[in-house]
Amino acid sequence: MTTTPIAVTGSTGRLGGRVAARLAAAGVAQRLLVRDPARAPRLPGASAVVASYADGEAVRRALDGVATALMVSAAEAPDRVDAHRTFVDAAAAAGVRHLVYVSFTGAAPDATFTLARDHWATEQHIRHRLPAATFLRDALCSDFLPAMVGADGVIRGPAGDGRAAAVAQDDVADVAAAVLRAPAGHAGATYDLTGPEALTLTEVAATLTAVTGRRVTYHPETVEEAYASRAGHGAPAWQVDAWVSTYTAIAAGEMAAVSTAVADLTGHPATPLSEVLRVG
Repeated sequence: MTTTPIAVTGSTGRLGGRVAARLAAAGVAQRLLVRDPARAPRLPGASAVVASYADGEAVRRALDGVATALMVSAAEAPDRVDAHRTFVDAAAAAGVRHLVYVSFTGAAPDATFTLARDHWATEQHIRHRLPAATFLRDALCSDFLPAMVGADGVIRGPAGDGRAAAVAQDDVADVAAAVLRAPAGHAGATYDLTGPEALTLTEVAATLTAVTGRRVTYHPETVEEAYASRAGHGAPAWQVDAWVSTYTAIAAGEMAAVSTAVADLTGHPATPLSEVLRVG
């Protein structure tokens, strides 16, 4: 067991929990930053410390003595970038030398997907505040694709015939664990993490049908139809914009690029959607 801990955020969630489990299996000491210690995973060599992103002083104390940290992006919210900046500033004040940040594919100030703009702003702040960083720009999560299917078995959205190279969360966790265990070799790197192929939503629907046995189809909405069909959910405007722009970003080709980063960094090929669905 290594003695200098790696700090891991998001360990009570799906991605952070996967990363923490992999590090524990490799004998890596960890400090898990959580809001509720009762929900922290019980792992060998891991201790839980209470700290939320927006509480800069708690984060600074939690990261004291930590050289390398994983920052899983906070839950979607209108003030998420502010919370991210508070966390990053606290990490800098605590002396963190290398921050591994879970970003999103196509992060840019003018990205079609509105939340990818948040990731860009966070990346920029990290670049200015930390000595070293690695950005893991994940594609759309393939584990999430079944949730895009409505109760009637239809995926609806203005994605047209665009393609998305969705990535498995297990693959992202494998990459994150590899980078965290040897961060020096990844300082300054930005990795686009994708699945092995880019699929249209028609192809996603066909794969879901083949694997699950439930008939799933894709209905390409117009942007106007997309906003109208989501109006009854009672979600705030920024959230609806994020939902709709997920699809328009696919239509714009901003999620179509396929990368070899998963294979390059883990030594195993990226997991196809069909396999994710069978395992899940």
